[in-house]
Amino acid sequence: MNAALSSSSGGVWAASWRRLKTDRVGIVAMAIVAAFLLLVLLAATGLVAAGWQREVGVPNAPPGVVGPQPPEDGSAIAAPKGPNVDLSDIDPLAPRYAEWAERAKAFKTEAAPRSDTLPLGGDRLGRDVLAKVVKGAEVSIFVGLAAALAATLIGTVLGALSGFFGGRVGDVLEWVYNVFTAIPNILLIFAFAAIVHRGVGSVVLILALTGWTGIYRLIRAEFIKHRVREYVRAAEAIGASPWSRMFRHILPNVSHVALVQLSLHVVGFIKSEVILSYLGLGVGVDQVSWGTMLSEAQNELILGYWWQLAAVTAFMAVFVTAFALFTDALRDALDPKLRGLE
Repeated sequence: MNAALSSSSGGVWAASWRRLKTDRVGIVAMAIVAAFLLLVLLAATGLVAAGWQREVGVPNAPPGVVGPQPPEDGSAIAAPKGPNVDLSDIDPLAPRYAEWAERAKAFKTEAAPRSDTLPLGGDRLGRDVLAKVVKGAEVSIFVGLAAALAATLIGTVLGALSGFFGGRVGDVLEWVYNVFTAIPNILLIFAFAAIVHRGVGSVVLILALTGWTGIYRLIRAEFIKHRVREYVRAAEAIGASPWSRMFRHILPNVSHVALVQLSLHVVGFIKSEVILSYLGLGVGVDQVSWGTMLSEAQNELILGYWWQLAAVTAFMAVFVTAFALFTDALRDALDPKLRGLE
């Protein structure tokens, strides 16, 4: 029986992979998502964007394609014209200034030269926007993936318990579910954010605790449907325990629902992290994410420095769009209704 189940499971996943390979848009989207995940891994190991905090350019350095900007009007003040004035008549210490300047040179450290332009421009401190947006991708994408995994785990376990056992267990879990869904999701997120410390772990915890309800509802319905089917009854007849029936027999047959919900929640949680960090409720001040970059770009845009906003918007739009398209392709590939077409 186990061999037959393993063979059937392998056939299902193989058929899903064959359907996914025929979707060209899905394959391209998967490649883009894989490239972003590789970039996040390299940033996490310090191979790229390790020096995102270094001030390598002049403040608000423009992108390389724009070139250095001329100084603004009034930045230099012309020396007044008129008869020569002996500064010693005004300041008795004026003759000593040259001597003190020579002595100061012996203690002065040479600062590293700063670039007038950077590939994607610089921020108000002269930090490279390209390095910041890559490091921000590491934080935002990690938060989205980790929070989605945690929310999927919570929703799947609670939904399995409620759908399989029912009775008082189901009533208690339904009450908890109704409490969480009775409050608007955005208000619930802000309420949790107000009582925890800022940081990546806190954001993951907040999103996981507020995002499991949709997964719970779907998994509960699937377990209610499958617990009375013949293969589950057969497993019960041969002495399989309730936990074995739940996680060895039913769960593999509803795993496609959890997987699709996982991928859907990644995009939603990335957007939620961006909103929280934009409002100052997300990652700490010593970290960078797409949300904190958008918050900084808001002030820079008023002064005409648009490149940080353009960089973070482009990176976020490409990843979110690619992940959404990949999720659609994955949902179609895992649809049980299409298995009969193979």
